[in-house]
Amino acid sequence: MEGVPHTSIRLRDKDIQSIHDQRHDPEGFSSVADDYDEVIKAVLDHDVLIFATPIYWYGMSGHMKNFVDRWSQSLRDKRYNFKQSLGLKQAYVMATGGDEPRVKGLPLIQQFQYIFGFVGMPFEGYIIGEGNKPGDVLEDKRAIADAKILNGLLKGKQ
Repeated sequence: MEGVPHTSIRLRDKDIQSIHDQRHDPEGFSSVADDYDEVIKAVLDHDVLIFATPIYWYGMSGHMKNFVDRWSQSLRDKRYNFKQSLGLKQAYVMATGGDEPRVKGLPLIQQFQYIFGFVGMPFEGYIIGEGNKPGDVLEDKRAIADAKILNGLLKGKQ
């Protein structure tokens, strides 16, 4: 995101409770006293969304999963036209992991494709980097080159 104005939201620093599924309750979802509404309002205020997650056991982090699960709540929330709003955005995924992440991380990318497709949000691309410990991905020349290309694209959208 070098040189690109952006807002960074670290889900691990937010209190986003797991979903209590009330999709089929006539009254809809009950209010939850956590940070989800703050985060979703920030998401809806941006045109380009980058979903970054470590690859944990071949899937997204628990923090990311809780956040995406709560989209069911936003789909029923009368304050938003959630699908229409997301349909106007562009989505990217960035993931890092070990154990052949460019192959074994593809089901995670497909999961995001299905999620974005369900809400009508254009999926623009992804980067998968290799690294186990914090900072390891900086040694992945391919991921760094891909990130520089994406950075250039995002600079051009300003």
